[in-house]
Amino acid sequence: QVQLVESGGGLVQAGDSLRLSCVASVASGRAISRSTMGWFRQAPGKEREFVAAITWSGATSYYGDSVKGRCTISRDNAKNTVYLQMNSLEPENTADYYCASAPITTAQQMVLPGTYDYWGQGTQVTVSS
Repeated sequence: QVQLVESGGGLVQAGDSLRLSCVASVASGRAISRSTMGWFRQAPGKEREFVAAITWSGATSYYGDSVKGRCTISRDNAKNTVYLQMNSLEPENTADYYCASAPITTAQQMVLPGTYDYWGQGTQVTVSS
């Protein structure tokens, strides 16, 4: 069983930055050090959207088109933690942000929510104009 807990969300102004964290607790099963880790977001009334993902080693990361250049995903396997640094936030970035874990995947699979088998409860990010 893998438990993911996100933190770092909040209310910010347009142009601000936030760093989200996702800490994993692994009671059994796949260690996150052997997992692809991803961030998704979901705004009210919209589908869950891929934000970023990072391979188990941290060597490769992928970003959704809407966040390229403004987000950086990173991980510290020793701390069982994945981070999402978001810069130059805009009101349209307002959403619940979710951390997720998946088996080692292809690049094509990383962007699909169905690839991930463990999810956190989410952290809310609100960006005011």
